[in-house]
Amino acid sequence: MTEPSSPRLRAPELVGRRWINTGGKDLSLQDLRGKIVLLDFWTFCCINCLHVLDELREIEEKYHDELVVIGVHSPKFEFERTVEAVDQAVERYQVEHIVLDDPDLVTWQAYTARAWPTLALIDPEGYLVAKMSGEGHSKGITSLIEDLVEEHRAKGTLRSGNDPYVAPEPREGELFYPGKLIRLETAGHEGNILVGDSGHHSLVEYAPDGVTKLRRYGAKERGFVDGQALASDASTGTEAAQARFSEPGGMAELSPELAEKVGYHVVVADTVNHALRGLNLDTGEVTTVAGTGEQYMVGAADNTVEGRSTELRYDGPARGIKLSSPWDVQFVPATGDVIIAMAGNHTIWAFNPEKDTVRLFSGTMNEGLTDGGPEEAWYAQTSGLALTAEGQVLLADSETSALRSLNPADGTVETYVGTGLFDFGFQDGPSAEARLQHPLGVAELPDGSIAIADTYNGAIRRYDRTSDEVSTLARDLREPSDILVVTPEDGDAYLLVAESANHALTAVTIPAEALEVNEGQKQTKRPPTEIGTGTLDVEVHFTVPQGQKLDDRWGDPTWLQISSTPPELIADGAGGAEGQTRTITLAEGFTEGVLHVTARAASCDGEPGGEIPLHAACHLYQQDWGIPLVIREGGPDRLDLDLRGV
Repeated sequence: MTEPSSPRLRAPELVGRRWINTGGKDLSLQDLRGKIVLLDFWTFCCINCLHVLDELREIEEKYHDELVVIGVHSPKFEFERTVEAVDQAVERYQVEHIVLDDPDLVTWQAYTARAWPTLALIDPEGYLVAKMSGEGHSKGITSLIEDLVEEHRAKGTLRSGNDPYVAPEPREGELFYPGKLIRLETAGHEGNILVGDSGHHSLVEYAPDGVTKLRRYGAKERGFVDGQALASDASTGTEAAQARFSEPGGMAELSPELAEKVGYHVVVADTVNHALRGLNLDTGEVTTVAGTGEQYMVGAADNTVEGRSTELRYDGPARGIKLSSPWDVQFVPATGDVIIAMAGNHTIWAFNPEKDTVRLFSGTMNEGLTDGGPEEAWYAQTSGLALTAEGQVLLADSETSALRSLNPADGTVETYVGTGLFDFGFQDGPSAEARLQHPLGVAELPDGSIAIADTYNGAIRRYDRTSDEVSTLARDLREPSDILVVTPEDGDAYLLVAESANHALTAVTIPAEALEVNEGQKQTKRPPTEIGTGTLDVEVHFTVPQGQKLDDRWGDPTWLQISSTPPELIADGAGGAEGQTRTITLAEGFTEGVLHVTARAASCDGEPGGEIPLHAACHLYQQDWGIPLVIREGGPDRLDLDLRGV
């Protein structure tokens, strides 16, 4: 479907609270005349936004003389509005371009962004060239930039050099945004603490006290290299280590018997490399055990059979399938599987080290909070896993601010705390009323209750399954991202917390009486879209990138799914079906709600009108929108969304 023509539009001015990575200088679009400008509307909780940050690195390097990338930080959660949190996110994810801090979504509204991430391209004369939602647009963006470079170089309106980006001073310290931690049981390492030092792209092993550093695995440089992870000479630091990780996340230690069979002790979720790595603690050797190093894109041809079925439940060779931002892993002795929190496509996968296979275990790749069996369950960027004494796997579902439990035998999931994608807060009490804010870690306490790293509230929360109540154990922590329960032989149990934004491991007592916090329930606040009563026509515009054609070999290659919060808001027209247009009927009596839209379009390399070559590369474009609505008589009866392929 081709987007309708429109007049040439002057790009709106960039307005926000402050600029980051400019050396303290404020900028305007006039300052950037002569440069191609790419705006990336992002928020640091969003895994799709983090994918785009990685996609842009190569583009930024290739066109550093002609292109200025500006990240427009547009927050979802309340915590993401704070100055300190935005600064830490830019540092944590090593954002090497300028950032406009837009906490009140002023520039977001000016560019009519409705989803994270959204990209907007501006030409050297200050006109808006293209806007697109979602990830996977790097090829189309590159093509557009090439065209703009050629056009404006010929016109004399292109200015090279003078990049406004000013690199910040590097931070010194032993840890840099640590993410996850586990206690080791392998002989020779018993009781030691292994930490995912995500910002340093490596792992650090500490003595049982969590203070004495023993060794570092991997060089402190981003990369995807197998081999020796230990420096040959400890005095040289990590420079001599060959192995490379990229923002490693969770780790899972295998049983001694299984480790002896497969040749490694620990499985590492190598998040930004979209892979699982195996670490031999004794030799220091790192190997890739699952994934190809490329991101799994939902519905792409090399993830399916005969180029079809975006719902395929893959079960096959572990290194024969792409993964998508594995964030945490948990070994389950009863099944022999390593459960994977596949944050990048909102699913749970299972890796079997002995069989050397991986499979999509639970979830539909739709983002949300739906309980049930493996083919009905919806997840939302699951980021923390832990095994209970009963053998259940606890889940921290970050984007729905939820605590959940997974049965590792059959893939069924149930929710303990949490209500949906847009509901969060800092409130104790009965689970139905309690609220968390983007939790990343979870652990079972000695009494069978559950501790939660309530990351964006800076707190450790507790859920008591017996009373069905939530309380607060500790607060005033800086982005706690994981929890380890430590039980000394000669003392009381305590929590060792990966206090990520404090670049430290922090010991926290377990109070006999939990604190009580009631700071209220909140919802994501974005400017609502006004619509009318009655019927609403929804259309998603998609332009096939140059050199590609729609993949219509098996029918309509586009898909549109629409639902709402509350579900009763849509009287008719909800659900999924082929096509990019839909008319829905709104129920009477509602004045507000949220419209959830998922759009997909598939294309393959080839010329329009021609046949798709046998071994053509195929691409899937997908975006999810959660659009707050205000409904009033006489409001607009049409909603246009952009899923641009170019």
